[in-house]
Amino acid sequence: MSTPRPTHPAAPPKPPGPGRPKDLGKRNAILEAAKRLFLSDGFDGVSMDQIATEAGVSKLTVYSHFGDKETLFGAAVKAYCEQHLPSPLFEAALATPLRERLIEIATAFYELISTPEAIQIHRLLCSPQMADSPLSKMFWDAGPQRLHTEFADLLQRRAETGELEVQDALRAANQFFALVKGEPHALLMFGCGSTGKSELKAHIEASVTMFLRAYARREA
Repeated sequence: MSTPRPTHPAAPPKPPGPGRPKDLGKRNAILEAAKRLFLSDGFDGVSMDQIATEAGVSKLTVYSHFGDKETLFGAAVKAYCEQHLPSPLFEAALATPLRERLIEIATAFYELISTPEAIQIHRLLCSPQMADSPLSKMFWDAGPQRLHTEFADLLQRRAETGELEVQDALRAANQFFALVKGEPHALLMFGCGSTGKSELKAHIEASVTMFLRAYARREA
Protein backbone atom coordinates (compact mmCIF):
# COMPACT_ATOMS: atom_id res chain seq x y z
CA MET A 1 0.00 0.00 0.00
CA SER A 2 1.47 3.29 -1.06
CA THR A 3 1.93 6.11 1.35
CA PRO A 4 -0.46 8.97 0.59
CA ARG A 5 1.19 12.17 -0.56
CA PRO A 6 0.87 15.14 1.75
CA THR A 7 -1.70 17.61 0.65
CA HIS A 8 -0.87 21.30 0.25
CA PRO A 9 -3.29 24.14 0.75
CA ALA A 10 -4.58 25.60 -2.47
CA ALA A 11 -2.62 28.63 -3.64
CA PRO A 12 -4.44 31.87 -2.94
CA PRO A 13 -5.95 33.49 -6.00
CA LYS A 14 -3.78 36.07 -7.67
CA PRO A 15 -4.86 39.65 -7.09
CA PRO A 16 -6.43 41.20 -10.13
CA GLY A 17 -3.97 43.02 -12.34
CA PRO A 18 -4.31 46.60 -13.43
CA GLY A 19 -7.31 47.43 -15.55
CA ARG A 20 -6.99 46.88 -19.25
CA PRO A 21 -6.04 49.96 -21.21
CA LYS A 22 -8.92 51.70 -22.87
CA ASP A 23 -9.48 50.80 -26.52
CA LEU A 24 -8.36 53.90 -28.47
CA GLY A 25 -10.35 52.81 -31.52
CA LYS A 26 -13.57 52.74 -29.52
CA ARG A 27 -12.70 56.02 -27.82
CA ASN A 28 -12.20 57.72 -31.18
CA ALA A 29 -15.43 56.22 -32.53
CA ILE A 30 -17.31 57.59 -29.51
CA LEU A 31 -15.77 61.05 -29.96
CA GLU A 32 -16.66 61.12 -33.67
CA ALA A 33 -20.23 60.02 -32.94
CA ALA A 34 -20.54 62.60 -30.17
CA LYS A 35 -19.32 65.43 -32.42
CA ARG A 36 -21.82 64.53 -35.14
CA LEU A 37 -24.79 64.16 -32.82
CA PHE A 38 -24.08 67.20 -30.64
CA LEU A 39 -23.84 69.33 -33.79
CA SER A 40 -27.00 67.98 -35.37
CA ASP A 41 -29.26 67.67 -32.30
CA GLY A 42 -27.70 69.88 -29.65
CA PHE A 43 -26.52 68.84 -26.20
CA ASP A 44 -29.95 68.25 -24.66
CA GLY A 45 -31.24 66.43 -27.74
CA VAL A 46 -28.63 63.69 -27.56
CA SER A 47 -28.55 60.74 -25.16
CA MET A 48 -25.66 58.50 -24.25
CA ASP A 49 -27.67 55.62 -25.75
CA GLN A 50 -27.75 57.41 -29.10
CA ILE A 51 -24.03 58.11 -28.99
CA ALA A 52 -23.32 54.46 -28.16
CA THR A 53 -25.47 53.26 -31.06
CA GLU A 54 -23.87 55.74 -33.48
CA ALA A 55 -20.39 54.66 -32.35
CA GLY A 56 -21.22 50.95 -32.53
CA VAL A 57 -20.40 50.30 -28.88
CA SER A 58 -22.34 49.62 -25.70
CA LYS A 59 -23.55 52.39 -23.44
CA LEU A 60 -21.38 50.89 -20.69
CA THR A 61 -18.33 51.41 -22.93
CA VAL A 62 -19.24 55.07 -23.41
CA TYR A 63 -19.55 55.59 -19.65
CA SER A 64 -16.32 53.65 -19.07
CA HIS A 65 -14.40 56.05 -21.29
CA PHE A 66 -16.04 59.37 -20.37
CA GLY A 67 -18.11 59.03 -17.21
CA ASP A 68 -20.97 61.35 -18.16
CA LYS A 69 -22.34 63.35 -21.06
CA GLU A 70 -20.83 66.64 -19.92
CA THR A 71 -17.33 65.14 -19.83
CA LEU A 72 -17.89 63.61 -23.26
CA PHE A 73 -18.97 66.97 -24.65
CA GLY A 74 -15.83 68.64 -23.34
CA ALA A 75 -13.67 65.85 -24.76
CA ALA A 76 -15.37 66.14 -28.16
CA VAL A 77 -14.73 69.89 -28.28
CA LYS A 78 -11.08 69.37 -27.28
CA ALA A 79 -10.60 66.65 -29.91
CA TYR A 80 -12.15 68.85 -32.60
CA CYS A 81 -9.80 71.73 -31.76
CA GLU A 82 -6.74 69.49 -31.59
CA GLN A 83 -7.62 68.04 -34.98
CA HIS A 84 -7.37 71.48 -36.58
CA LEU A 85 -4.82 73.06 -34.24
CA PRO A 86 -2.59 70.25 -32.92
CA SER A 87 -0.32 71.00 -30.00
CA PRO A 88 2.92 70.75 -32.08
CA LEU A 89 1.77 73.87 -33.92
CA PHE A 90 2.30 75.80 -30.68
CA GLU A 91 5.86 74.66 -30.13
CA ALA A 92 8.37 77.49 -30.04
CA ALA A 93 10.05 76.26 -33.28
CA LEU A 94 12.83 78.81 -32.94
CA ALA A 95 14.21 77.86 -36.36
CA THR A 96 10.99 79.14 -37.97
CA PRO A 97 10.78 82.93 -38.39
CA LEU A 98 8.29 84.37 -35.91
CA ARG A 99 6.09 86.05 -38.53
CA GLU A 100 5.88 82.82 -40.51
CA ARG A 101 4.92 80.88 -37.38
CA LEU A 102 2.20 83.37 -36.47
CA ILE A 103 0.73 83.24 -39.96
CA GLU A 104 0.65 79.43 -39.79
CA ILE A 105 -1.24 79.54 -36.50
CA ALA A 106 -3.58 82.32 -37.64
CA THR A 107 -4.43 80.45 -40.84
CA ALA A 108 -5.11 77.17 -39.02
CA PHE A 109 -7.18 78.99 -36.39
CA TYR A 110 -9.35 80.72 -38.96
CA GLU A 111 -9.89 77.45 -40.83
CA LEU A 112 -11.06 75.94 -37.54
CA ILE A 113 -13.54 78.66 -36.59
CA SER A 114 -14.96 79.05 -40.10
CA THR A 115 -16.06 75.45 -40.66
CA PRO A 116 -19.84 74.94 -40.86
CA GLU A 117 -19.66 72.81 -37.69
CA ALA A 118 -17.84 75.52 -35.74
CA ILE A 119 -20.27 78.21 -36.90
CA GLN A 120 -23.21 76.00 -35.94
CA ILE A 121 -21.99 75.31 -32.43
CA HIS A 122 -20.99 78.98 -31.94
CA ARG A 123 -24.53 80.05 -32.84
CA LEU A 124 -25.94 77.38 -30.53
CA LEU A 125 -23.88 78.58 -27.59
CA CYS A 126 -24.89 82.20 -28.26
CA SER A 127 -28.61 81.35 -28.37
CA PRO A 128 -30.97 82.48 -25.58
CA GLN A 129 -31.61 78.91 -24.41
CA MET A 130 -27.92 78.53 -23.65
CA ALA A 131 -27.72 81.68 -21.53
CA ASP A 132 -26.18 80.91 -18.13
CA SER A 133 -25.73 77.28 -19.14
CA PRO A 134 -22.67 75.52 -17.65
CA LEU A 135 -22.21 74.04 -21.11
CA SER A 136 -20.89 77.36 -22.42
CA LYS A 137 -18.15 77.41 -19.77
CA MET A 138 -17.30 73.79 -20.55
CA PHE A 139 -16.96 74.63 -24.23
CA TRP A 140 -14.76 77.63 -23.46
CA ASP A 141 -12.45 75.66 -21.19
CA ALA A 142 -12.10 72.73 -23.61
CA GLY A 143 -11.68 74.82 -26.75
CA PRO A 144 -10.75 78.52 -26.80
CA GLN A 145 -9.08 78.58 -23.39
CA ARG A 146 -6.79 75.71 -24.33
CA LEU A 147 -5.75 77.48 -27.54
CA HIS A 148 -5.14 80.77 -25.77
CA THR A 149 -3.05 79.11 -23.06
CA GLU A 150 -0.87 77.15 -25.49
CA PHE A 151 -0.36 80.20 -27.69
CA ALA A 152 0.50 82.32 -24.65
CA ASP A 153 3.20 79.78 -23.78
CA LEU A 154 4.62 80.12 -27.29
CA LEU A 155 4.66 83.91 -26.99
CA GLN A 156 6.40 83.68 -23.63
CA ARG A 157 9.11 81.41 -25.01
CA ARG A 158 9.62 83.74 -27.99
CA ALA A 159 9.82 86.68 -25.60
CA GLU A 160 12.55 84.89 -23.66
CA THR A 161 14.63 84.79 -26.86
CA GLY A 162 14.28 88.56 -27.19
CA GLU A 163 11.99 88.53 -30.25
CA LEU A 164 8.95 89.91 -28.43
CA GLU A 165 8.27 92.37 -25.62
CA VAL A 166 5.26 90.85 -23.84
CA GLN A 167 4.26 91.75 -20.29
CA ASP A 168 1.08 89.64 -20.23
CA ALA A 169 1.32 86.71 -22.65
CA LEU A 170 -2.24 85.50 -22.09
CA ARG A 171 -3.71 88.93 -22.79
CA ALA A 172 -1.59 89.16 -25.93
CA ALA A 173 -2.86 85.73 -27.01
CA ASN A 174 -6.48 86.84 -26.54
CA GLN A 175 -5.81 89.93 -28.64
CA PHE A 176 -4.15 87.88 -31.38
CA PHE A 177 -7.11 85.57 -31.87
CA ALA A 178 -9.58 88.47 -31.72
CA LEU A 179 -7.63 90.19 -34.51
CA VAL A 180 -7.63 87.05 -36.65
CA LYS A 181 -11.38 86.59 -36.25
CA GLY A 182 -12.15 90.17 -37.24
CA GLU A 183 -14.84 91.07 -39.75
CA PRO A 184 -14.57 87.89 -41.88
CA HIS A 185 -15.75 85.73 -38.98
CA ALA A 186 -18.50 88.19 -38.04
CA LEU A 187 -19.81 88.02 -41.61
CA LEU A 188 -19.97 84.24 -41.36
CA MET A 189 -21.80 84.38 -38.03
CA PHE A 190 -24.40 86.76 -39.45
CA GLY A 191 -24.84 84.64 -42.58
CA CYS A 192 -23.50 87.39 -44.84
CA GLY A 193 -21.18 85.13 -46.83
CA SER A 194 -17.56 84.11 -46.66
CA THR A 195 -14.50 86.20 -47.48
CA GLY A 196 -12.61 85.34 -50.67
CA LYS A 197 -9.28 83.52 -50.39
CA SER A 198 -7.11 86.44 -51.47
CA GLU A 199 -8.90 88.87 -49.17
CA LEU A 200 -8.75 86.42 -46.28
CA LYS A 201 -5.01 85.94 -46.82
CA ALA A 202 -4.56 89.72 -46.77
CA HIS A 203 -6.64 89.96 -43.59
CA ILE A 204 -4.56 87.33 -41.79
CA GLU A 205 -1.26 88.90 -42.84
CA ALA A 206 -2.46 92.36 -41.80
CA SER A 207 -3.57 90.97 -38.42
CA VAL A 208 -0.14 89.43 -37.84
CA THR A 209 1.54 92.67 -38.90
CA MET A 210 -0.55 94.67 -36.43
CA PHE A 211 0.19 92.20 -33.65
CA LEU A 212 3.93 92.37 -34.29
CA ARG A 213 3.85 96.16 -34.37
CA ALA A 214 2.44 96.02 -30.86
CA TYR A 215 4.69 93.33 -29.42
CA ALA A 216 7.84 92.90 -31.55
CA ARG A 217 11.01 93.92 -29.78
CA ARG A 218 12.07 97.46 -30.61
CA GLU A 219 15.67 98.22 -31.25
CA ALA A 220 17.17 100.60 -28.72
